[in-house]
Amino acid sequence: MKIIHADAPEFREFFQRLRQRGGSFSPEIISSVSRIVHDVSIKGDEALFRYTKEFDGHDLTAETVEVTHKEKQEALNRVKPEDREVIALAARRIEEYHRHQFAQGWSMVDQEGAEMGQLVLPLLRAGIYAPGGKAFYPSTLLMAAIPARIAGVREIILVSPVKGGQLNPLIAESAEVSGVDRIFKIGGAQAIAALAYGTQTVPRVDKIVGPGNAYVASAKKLVFGQVAIDMIAGPSEVVIIADETANPAFVSADMLAQAEHDEMAAAILITPYPDLADAVAAEIQKQLQKLPKKEIIQKSLLQCGAIIITSDVFQAVELANLFAPEHLELMVENPKGSLGQVRNAGSVFLGSYTPEALGDYIAGTNHILPTEGTARFSSPLGVYDFYRRMSVLSFPREAFEKLSGSTSHFARMEGLDAHASSVDIRMKHRKEP
Repeated sequence: MKIIHADAPEFREFFQRLRQRGGSFSPEIISSVSRIVHDVSIKGDEALFRYTKEFDGHDLTAETVEVTHKEKQEALNRVKPEDREVIALAARRIEEYHRHQFAQGWSMVDQEGAEMGQLVLPLLRAGIYAPGGKAFYPSTLLMAAIPARIAGVREIILVSPVKGGQLNPLIAESAEVSGVDRIFKIGGAQAIAALAYGTQTVPRVDKIVGPGNAYVASAKKLVFGQVAIDMIAGPSEVVIIADETANPAFVSADMLAQAEHDEMAAAILITPYPDLADAVAAEIQKQLQKLPKKEIIQKSLLQCGAIIITSDVFQAVELANLFAPEHLELMVENPKGSLGQVRNAGSVFLGSYTPEALGDYIAGTNHILPTEGTARFSSPLGVYDFYRRMSVLSFPREAFEKLSGSTSHFARMEGLDAHASSVDIRMKHRKEP
């Protein structure tokens, strides 16, 4: 993988390419997904079942599209005890962390005597997408469903494509422990469209969360506005800032863990120490030989990996802020000291014994994180994503009269005379009981 100095003439162009590696959706994918979404929005189940047959290879009907209680129990019976135990541990820790995000409404009475406030209300129905093709992620299902349940969402709907018509046991177990209400055997862009618009059998939801392939991401982008979405997830990424105290074996292992996601995953080390850079590069080659996904990792490191050498740790953190990574690891002598400089990251991992893998599974923090630089303005998925806020205001006559003149004046400044009149008419009748 490439080792480059931050002051090299070609660095700016190289760094920009890393930041933009995901790129935009191809016109071909957007065109194809647009057709699918429109078709499902108009024809409902007929289009949904037709695309499921075309893309997933199995037939569905109104009677078979939803997972039955019997099917779920059969899947749960296939879960290994050790798998059930680790899913339960992860669920407990995720719930414990996310309960701190619970929000409540508030009210105030201002100096004019007006009472105003905000109601915090859970969404009525949320949809979760869980991949079920080449990869399946029960951990992501836990990360999405548990915050929704804590928020008080009335109904949690899960969609996940099934192989051979059978629900994945680990998906079934994660759905069970996290409080999913209904499961549908659908995936791809057609599943997103079904959740966004509703069909004869699939209920319309208020928000869709969860990752998927380029077709799923494109569909979420297209239906946004009809329904809320969590984010448009791009390729995964980690930036590791390390100083001379870091263990090269630890740094290398975490970079390889990130690179095994797919060929577009980015694993980047930023360090002021050239000796560490060389040691990490050598250690990566050593560890790589033992890993099953060697080919994927090699492509990822070649296309999107880098070791960047800076003048100091301060410059390293500034580069990380520009990248705004999904995951940021601080393997430095004083990680909490460097944390104060961090502005843009989805999740920050402090110290040599806080690898990204902990956050992915067991720590309890959410691993559905902003990617491709969107950590500049986005946050991890949380309980707050399943709330809506509603303003409430109550003006007694005295408070209304104090502000009526200014309100009427402002309305006429904007040329909205009817707005002003709606205030003035009340002033004309203020002597009436």
